[in-house]
Amino acid sequence: MLQAYRFALDPTPAQVRALASHCGAARKAFNEGLAHVKRCLDQRAAERSYGMPDERLTEVPWTLAALRRWWNASKDDLAPWWRENSKEAYSSGLDALARGLAAWSGSRSGKRRGPKAGFPRFRSRRRARVSCRFTTGAIRVDDRSHVVLPRIGRVKTHESAAGLLDSVTAGSARILAATVRFDGRRWYCAFTVDAGREPGRPAHVAADRVHPVVGVDLGVRDLLVAAAPDGTEVARMPAPRPLAKAQARLRAVQRKAARQDGPDRRTGGRGSKRWARTAARIGRIHARAAGLRRDALHQATTRLAQRHQVVVVENLNVAGMSRRKPGAGRGGRALNRAIADAAPGEVRRQLGYKTAWYGSQLTVADRWYPSSKTCSACGTVKAKLALADRQYQCDSCGAVLDRDLNAAINLARLSEHAPRVEGRPAGSGPVAGRGAIRKTTPPTGAAAGGDETSTPHSGQQAAGQTGTAPPQGEAA
Repeated sequence: MLQAYRFALDPTPAQVRALASHCGAARKAFNEGLAHVKRCLDQRAAERSYGMPDERLTEVPWTLAALRRWWNASKDDLAPWWRENSKEAYSSGLDALARGLAAWSGSRSGKRRGPKAGFPRFRSRRRARVSCRFTTGAIRVDDRSHVVLPRIGRVKTHESAAGLLDSVTAGSARILAATVRFDGRRWYCAFTVDAGREPGRPAHVAADRVHPVVGVDLGVRDLLVAAAPDGTEVARMPAPRPLAKAQARLRAVQRKAARQDGPDRRTGGRGSKRWARTAARIGRIHARAAGLRRDALHQATTRLAQRHQVVVVENLNVAGMSRRKPGAGRGGRALNRAIADAAPGEVRRQLGYKTAWYGSQLTVADRWYPSSKTCSACGTVKAKLALADRQYQCDSCGAVLDRDLNAAINLARLSEHAPRVEGRPAGSGPVAGRGAIRKTTPPTGAAAGGDETSTPHSGQQAAGQTGTAPPQGEAA
């Protein structure tokens, strides 16, 4: 089972320069490799227009091995300073390029599932993620407060690494790789560890035997609302909204940066030092908001995965929800920002691997299952339900309850492990698509739409850990 350990670092000024140099070397190798690939593709296109046979066309380095061979032959001319950094820095950039090319070709041919992947683009010095990955060399946890990285040396950690050190010393974990990253505020080191752990709940965490099955409804005002099939509200977590709380401070700093002498792409100017300090301050504000959001999401998802046996969530189209509609005005922009600030897609991603860690099960509802429009008391589906309606009022039976709680109850009843509640069948009522204006009935024996994917932690995924719940009309 693969697991990540992430530690904040306290490097010395010399180590900060070395870390930044390694990350810049990875970006350099990526950009030079991408430029070479584009030149080869243009040359192939020209040769094909001349009528040259395919076997005589210029070869394009498409895999990591081919890119490495090209880099080793050209690095003295492209980067005469390459000896200053570890070879893993350049290999990290080339590996990212090879993955991007494989994703583009797989998406173009239809072999890759998911959203369409575009052709790799050059990484900007100011906008690209500052990171570098080490897979070979001296990579270890030296003691409880120091880690060792290739060519960087012994770096002090801001927090204790005792947990990983104890696991490695006991032989129950093995470090495979290390990734360093700068988020605008501080440096981090994440270790990829092969942990020989069995799925199970920690001994100090008591399972919720009263509510083994919960449905989780994700939202903007409340990050998540968890409910049991019998209608009991198990948990309600308000959205932390770290970015919204930092908007006033962020707006003032960004206006200050706009009045300063910033970089000019037309002339190639890098900007003044005052602008650079203000830009670094903007990065620290965003990094703090991201850290607060990450902490809140990890606490919520860990609690759900540890305490409950089955967790049912929605299959939300987050990218489509946060895409600003034409003519939406300021309201549309504010909604998009609120959805991004809540990060509902990250909740499902974390539950995907944490349920595998702790031996619980994640069930994903069909994307078109109307959890918010369905009455949890009688099963009637509303034709229309505005986003501003925070209370659900059934026109058929007159039931009135919180909108998010109603959706969470319906999701909990989708699980095949959920016990039936007398008078409230889980599979009653027709199914209407999300956003539909009329009731529709699914065809008999229709397959559930959407597949659940989770982070692989071993060679094969354990059976029965994740699944996709059928639409309401097919629920048991």
